[in-house]
Amino acid sequence: MSTDQIILFSLFGAVFGLLLWGRFRYDIVAFSALMVGVVLGVVPQKDAFSGFGHPATLVVALVLVVSAGLVHSGAVFLITRTLVDASRSLGAHITLMGAIGGILSAFMNNVAALALLMPVDLQTARKAGRSPGLSLMPLSFATILGGMVTLIGTPPNIIIAAIREESLGAPFKMFDFAPVGGIAAITGMAFVALVGWRLIPARDENGSTSDDLAEYIAELTVPESSKHIGKRLSELEAEAEKTDVAILGLIRDGKRRYGQARNTALKAGDALVLEATPDALDEFRTSLDLALSDVDRTERLNAAGEGVEIIEVVVKETSRLVDRTAQAVGLAWRQSAVLMGISRGGTQIKNQVRKTPIQTGDILLLLVPRNRGHDVIDWLGCLPLADRGLAVTENSKVWLAIGMFAGAVIAASLGLIYLPVALGLVVIAYVLTRIVPLSELYTHIEWPVVVLLGSMIPLGAALETSGGTELISGALLGWTAGMPAWAVLTVLMIVTMTLSDVLNNTATTIVAAPVGIQMAQSLGMSPDPFLMAVAVAASSAFLTPIGHKNNTLIFGPGGYSFGDYWRMGLPLEIIIVAVSIPAILVFWPL
Repeated sequence: MSTDQIILFSLFGAVFGLLLWGRFRYDIVAFSALMVGVVLGVVPQKDAFSGFGHPATLVVALVLVVSAGLVHSGAVFLITRTLVDASRSLGAHITLMGAIGGILSAFMNNVAALALLMPVDLQTARKAGRSPGLSLMPLSFATILGGMVTLIGTPPNIIIAAIREESLGAPFKMFDFAPVGGIAAITGMAFVALVGWRLIPARDENGSTSDDLAEYIAELTVPESSKHIGKRLSELEAEAEKTDVAILGLIRDGKRRYGQARNTALKAGDALVLEATPDALDEFRTSLDLALSDVDRTERLNAAGEGVEIIEVVVKETSRLVDRTAQAVGLAWRQSAVLMGISRGGTQIKNQVRKTPIQTGDILLLLVPRNRGHDVIDWLGCLPLADRGLAVTENSKVWLAIGMFAGAVIAASLGLIYLPVALGLVVIAYVLTRIVPLSELYTHIEWPVVVLLGSMIPLGAALETSGGTELISGALLGWTAGMPAWAVLTVLMIVTMTLSDVLNNTATTIVAAPVGIQMAQSLGMSPDPFLMAVAVAASSAFLTPIGHKNNTLIFGPGGYSFGDYWRMGLPLEIIIVAVSIPAILVFWPL
């Protein structure tokens, strides 16, 4: 290996290792690797920021804004309100929501599609009196599958189309992915709807709701006027048991007390550490006349006469809260909101609630000024765990938004206009018609994804230029020597799929796509079937909650454990490989 190849392989190894570790956010990892690559001379300085103007990066950003426009116009809520009914059986509900999610994610970012439908699914589960864990994972998988069908459905498809244009002179068109991706998606969704959801570990369906799964670690404060001052903490356990609240400990002077807390005499200002559902927490607080952790803030809200309400939200990967505390983001003084509790997949929280760094997938219990919940949720970049009750805007805007987007898709599909330009015109039209407010134009772009793409594309190009992809493809071809072509494709799919299950699918695609092209050229075959194999495999991340952002997003609200995913995900990935290989051989001959 050359010096450049050694450096690049080391950089990619470091990137993949850090992504697996998860200590640092993926965009910071990728950008740091890019800068190191430039300093070490393996990425030319003139190409350092070429990825940020790359068509793939632009399309991903524009699709997110267009997705927001379709939401603002009321188009998506019109669909869900019309079709979703809590009285349907679980199987019928999963089938319908999966179909809606799959269709939406084919034409908008699949994370955005899940973000739109998850509150609807949760609300339906609550009305039907069943656990949301039975339907959230099928919904997540359906939105991932639907993204395989079109060019704009998922970032891997966009990246592969761009890489094909650079390597072979022409990109894949809008619906070139549909024959293979469509068969994989339909087969996968049929499995999820008919069999897959039954493989999720059984949960109590008798009156179980998301509230039952969301037991929060919360804090209540002993006020100055409390009649319980001087009592031992153990004397409150009878009331706690009565209201179904678990007393975990006591905080005094900023320090947690656990074992010795039971016999501690209570003082004014002490904070009780509790584990409870929202209803149980409120009942316990009322019965003992305790105060919320941020007493001053609560009193000011009530004094202002605005009133308060409690909302539940799930933390998205792009939320400003990720890896930060409620105190650090200024939740109290910026939004007049109080963090009451955190629910984190069964993990005990060791710090004070307000001083606990928030993680993706956490469920937060927030006290907010009445009628300001929507603003607080948007500011935090979280998702509500109940239907927001947003009204559909004027019908004219619904159909205007759909019509402009459909026109752009058709024009790009027929080759009349370059896709990034078509989507750019839709964004301009949405702003001019006020479907997307100008003030919110850039807030809908997931900048970490843009930075990830902009950083990884030059690194991927450098790996290819240095001959690194040729080395990887040579190793895979050596491993599969003597195997038929379909077996080589299968190995490529399995390797790519395995990487995508534990790494970011964007990073996986940037490495795997050039390797697929190199393998095809070495075998004297068309690169297209190899690129299609990579496209489907990179989007098939179903084994873990970290493989795809959609899986991470449902982790907390669904009440899942890490091992729940593979139960439905493993047979699903096997099915996708089994149906994709024949479809590739038929529609994209070797």
